[in-house]
Amino acid sequence: MATTQTKTTTGNSTANPMTNSPVTEKASEAAHHAVDAMAERAATAEDTLRRTAASSKETIDQKQEELKLQMQSTYERGKQFTKENPVVAAGIAFAAGMVVSALLRRGR
Repeated sequence: MATTQTKTTTGNSTANPMTNSPVTEKASEAAHHAVDAMAERAATAEDTLRRTAASSKETIDQKQEELKLQMQSTYERGKQFTKENPVVAAGIAFAAGMVVSALLRRGR
């Protein structure tokens, strides 16, 4: 005749005795809260960074377009001035060439 023995537990797990420890539970809970808080802060920082980058790109694109228009306008005015005053434009070009040449000779 075979008898079977049953093992009873008193509330403690025999596989991992630290599982039900109140100190471990509190430490684990605190660690989870800290990780959750850090993740939330990181997500907020990432969102702010992305919005700032998008805003900066829009601003740069706008400034680039303004500069392009300004350069085109300046070019057209210079071109018009040269057509209306060719002798004056040649004199200005000659004077600018003399100044640049003098500066280059001075730098040697």
